[in-house]
Amino acid sequence: MSAARTEGACLCGAVRFSVAPPSKLCGHCHCSMCRRNHGAGFVTWFTVPRTQLRIEQGEGGLERFRSSDHAARFFCARCGSSLFFETDTRPDDVDIVLANMEGPIDLAPQFHIHFDDRAEWISIPEDGLPRLGGASGLEPIKAKSD
Repeated sequence: MSAARTEGACLCGAVRFSVAPPSKLCGHCHCSMCRRNHGAGFVTWFTVPRTQLRIEQGEGGLERFRSSDHAARFFCARCGSSLFFETDTRPDDVDIVLANMEGPIDLAPQFHIHFDDRAEWISIPEDGLPRLGGASGLEPIKAKSD
């Protein structure tokens, strides 16, 4: 018997998808590209193998935007909701915006990435999660005072 799938959707509901556990990781990204793409202080993503994501409805309404030389972001052509992220460095995985899920996933956020690139106007209280940054966005750093 397979584990239950969790459903998700864009804001308008034109694109619907489901994800099967287990998730590989879950974390808050503070990079400037994620902030701009979502219009938010940071974005929480979770990662699964691509084979665990199933587009249930509206696949033709998904738009792909190559946001850098190594990554692409997918969004709903109708409402603009950001949905998925793919990178050439992890071609078998897909990152999914946690806020678009209609139920819980199997992981809580585990870290902050690109934390030293975070918006200066947002304060992140100590939450016990590792704060990573540096050139890769994934190196341990000391938090700036909030």
